[in-house]
Amino acid sequence: MTEFWLSAGLLLLAALGFLLIPILRGRRRQQEEDRTALNVALYQERVAELAAQQAAGVLDEAQLASGRDEAARELLADTEGGEAQRQGYLGKALPLLAAVLVPVMALGLYLHFGAADKVELTEEFAEAPKTLQEMTSRLERAVQAQPDSAEGLYFLGRSYMAEQRPADAARTFERAVALAGRQPELLGQWAQALYFAADKQWSAPLQALTDEALQADPKEVTSLGLRGIAAFEGERYQEAIDYWQRLLALLPEGDASRAALQGGIDRAAERLGGKPAAPVAARVKVRVELAAALKDKVKPDDTVFIFARALNGPPMPLAAKRVTVAQLPIEVELSDADAMMPQMKLSDFAEVKLVARVSRAGQPTRGEWIGQGAPLAKGTQATQHLIIDSPDL
Repeated sequence: MTEFWLSAGLLLLAALGFLLIPILRGRRRQQEEDRTALNVALYQERVAELAAQQAAGVLDEAQLASGRDEAARELLADTEGGEAQRQGYLGKALPLLAAVLVPVMALGLYLHFGAADKVELTEEFAEAPKTLQEMTSRLERAVQAQPDSAEGLYFLGRSYMAEQRPADAARTFERAVALAGRQPELLGQWAQALYFAADKQWSAPLQALTDEALQADPKEVTSLGLRGIAAFEGERYQEAIDYWQRLLALLPEGDASRAALQGGIDRAAERLGGKPAAPVAARVKVRVELAAALKDKVKPDDTVFIFARALNGPPMPLAAKRVTVAQLPIEVELSDADAMMPQMKLSDFAEVKLVARVSRAGQPTRGEWIGQGAPLAKGTQATQHLIIDSPDL
């Protein structure tokens, strides 16, 4: 952008030069006109003086004629080379006014019709974002610059979901559907965002959206997973198994979601067979403290998220609790009962990682300070200790 504004400034200076140079030339021409007028006045005074001397008898006719000729030659010599006066002279006010208005109008028109924001965004996207928050911010500005881009809205909605902002994601996917049409993938993403924004409450509009998506594309993965969750929560276990098995067949080998999905299928099969639910197999106790050096840098009502996530798996927390800085130090227990999603629990993963984050904005995916533990094996009984002591980059 610096190079652009520098180039624009040089062009404006050139334009101002075309406007101001005639004014400077006009001043020189006025000086020449003033000198000519003075010479003419002196000539007329000299001729009058010669006439007076002739009337007094000092000069005769021949001397009077000779004096007039001499005065005329001097006038001609003084005015020779002077530029003829131009007609239609505009004066100084109009060019000066134009010199001021031209750059102002040019800047205003560019800011209104130009693409400075798009140029700046292009430069930003040339570099990889350092954080999810930075990526979301870029996508928000991109959507603001191009509000009719369904692709930009889609990626912004996915970014909102990664930040656990389902209400914002739902509004964004709704706009994308309005622009791009009712494509199955968009409908599935929209339904998923609405489900989590409604605190995991199934509804007729969600049923209609997923029905429409699966009718258009029976392999739409988001809708399959979401219908499986809804069936499991409604104790329709065979239906949940059917949806999740269809989804499992679509996932490539080695996909991190396969283990969690298979765990959900197994639990549904147990419930379907009338077998007692297995006891909670994963339970982690953790004590969270705030480093002494940070006590003056946080507020008592700042939110603290304590969560466990899979070491090798999806980034979404498996189990989480929410407290405040005022409650620290605190000891909490994370278990399958604290699962964010029924098919993704602590017991489904061999290793997890504990994290505690201070977030003044109340966002679990971003904050100001963080504490992280070492990889923790499934079944560990000892109480773990987390100290929040590092900037959350």
